[in-house]
Amino acid sequence: MARLSREDRQIALGRLKAGQSQSAIARHFHVSQSTISRLWVRFQATGSVADLPRAGRPRATTAAHDRFIRLRHLRNRFLSASSSVQALPGPHRLSDQTVRNRLHEAGLRARRPHRGAVLTRRHRQNRVQWGNQHLRWTVRNHWRHVWFSDESYFLLQRHDGRRRVYRRVNERYAPNCVDEAPVHGGGGVMVWGAINTAGRSTLVHVQGRITAQRYVEEILRPHALPLLADQDAIFQQDNARPHTARLTTQFLTDHHVQVLPWPSMSPDMNPIEHLWDELDRRVRRREEAPANHRDLLQALQEEWDTIPQQDIRHLIQSMPRRCRAVVAAQGSHTPY
Repeated sequence: MARLSREDRQIALGRLKAGQSQSAIARHFHVSQSTISRLWVRFQATGSVADLPRAGRPRATTAAHDRFIRLRHLRNRFLSASSSVQALPGPHRLSDQTVRNRLHEAGLRARRPHRGAVLTRRHRQNRVQWGNQHLRWTVRNHWRHVWFSDESYFLLQRHDGRRRVYRRVNERYAPNCVDEAPVHGGGGVMVWGAINTAGRSTLVHVQGRITAQRYVEEILRPHALPLLADQDAIFQQDNARPHTARLTTQFLTDHHVQVLPWPSMSPDMNPIEHLWDELDRRVRRREEAPANHRDLLQALQEEWDTIPQQDIRHLIQSMPRRCRAVVAAQGSHTPY
């Protein structure tokens, strides 16, 4: 009878009630006649065709243990299974895997956490306030006038643990399977860029430490101001110190640049952050990886120019959804 599914048992029971012979039903389901006979006997005795409870292996945890494990990991999502084994009260002989099994039953599985900025209560309040102020902004009337800008640092070599290698058994230390990394890191390149629904800036190489004076003379004056010639243009920048310095704010005021107020610790509200990720992926997909900083900068500039403008428009068209998301999250982290 173990070969019959629950649905097949119900069908067989219906045919038995209808007066069909046990042999005919057995031939239909390709089982023995004794299986159908036992099914009928069980139904007459218990009123059900479900499996009877089986002994099986005794459960290693009690209901109290299960509740302790579940609540402990709900209160602190970063605890390990081994720490719960050690913290479990009373005598027990539980393994780490048993704790993981109980967490799986509660719908909790180990995942790589999202890495976000540290948000204080003030940050959350400011983010909610900013989201509410821009909830009624539309792409057609508002966001299409905004130039989103930012700096980003691209590493020559990334060793974040996400890269995988396909190898056979015992090839862990084979030369072609080892991800070699410089002892002191490979360094990287910092660039500045700006995007709008109608275009993008050139990708500017930022060398060394950026100050307010350098930000004005090397980025704003030669690269940003020409983009902001339209009287409806709005300039967006984050709250980094060179951006909010008195020299910078005075320069923007003197040139009648309308600046979009921006909440601190809010990279998820800036669509250019997703463009930096796409730019990095495009460089990593190249068959020949950049060998030095010059090659990396050249690859970044080439890929920046080849990103379709439609992709940039799609990112900026997400701004109304970003505002709604930050308000719904009460200023906390959003999926963007």
